[in-house]
Amino acid sequence: MIYTLTLNPALDYVIEAPDFQTGTINRSKEDLKYPGGKGINVSRVLDRLGVSSTALGFSGGFTGDYIKQVLNQENITTEFIDVDGDTRINVKIRGEEETEINGTSPYISKENITQLLTKLDKLEENDHLVIAGSLPSMLPEDLYQTLMSGLKEKKVNVYLDTSGKPLKAALQAKPYFVKPNHHELADLYQTTISTVEDAIEYGEKMMEEYEIDHAVISMAGEGAIYLNEQGAYQAVPPERPAVNSVGAGDSLVAGFIAKHLTSDNSQEVLTYAVATGSATAFSETFCTLEEVEAVYRQVETKTLREKNKSQGEF
Repeated sequence: MIYTLTLNPALDYVIEAPDFQTGTINRSKEDLKYPGGKGINVSRVLDRLGVSSTALGFSGGFTGDYIKQVLNQENITTEFIDVDGDTRINVKIRGEEETEINGTSPYISKENITQLLTKLDKLEENDHLVIAGSLPSMLPEDLYQTLMSGLKEKKVNVYLDTSGKPLKAALQAKPYFVKPNHHELADLYQTTISTVEDAIEYGEKMMEEYEIDHAVISMAGEGAIYLNEQGAYQAVPPERPAVNSVGAGDSLVAGFIAKHLTSDNSQEVLTYAVATGSATAFSETFCTLEEVEAVYRQVETKTLREKNKSQGEF
């Protein structure tokens, strides 16, 4: 089973107002409402790739009900824990410039955390858990580490996508997969990463230090670097203008999981992951399977280093 965990979900409300001005009445040309949050995004893209998942996290009030309703309509199972208060609303106004107003998260109690730990304790060997996104400000920075405690010993594969202090703490629990960008990786080691070689050096250092099996490092214009026990690989997407900045990284994680479940070919897995992330970036909303397959044929992937199977060295 695949589970995604979003501790800080939101109802995203996007308003198209080309002539938006402050201090006066504005009328929207169009508006959109959809569930937001990195783990939720992963579940939504997995569904478009034909892969089932269960969305975990916290939800509350009418906004939480709306998120569960939309996900259920998309054939995504939800097992959210109810909290007091309403799930936050994030407002995005698209005028000449884009303005964002992120809402306040509802209160999450110690009892809510205990309920979540009980759910995670039921995960079994070879289950997959995606932990993604920011932590609500009222929660401790090491909460992800607490939630992951014992999962590696149970052979649950944890896919981690967060940043800052929550990332540094969560790495102590030895995730199966991690997806930092080159700035987040550099921040871990108080250094600067400006080349592919730098990314490989510090990526391998991170993997050895925290016993990580798989790492994908986003490198902006350089594409993405994939490191595993077999070697180091790079994939560069086609040069096309990005239309959508929301969910591209989450789509990459979804694409990685979808292909990793069926293939042990590292280049193939990375190509599919980058194609999925890019297809979302090139689309007005999350990618479709057809869009991913079209971009897949345009991604340039190469082996940077391959381990000597007999000696275990590059």
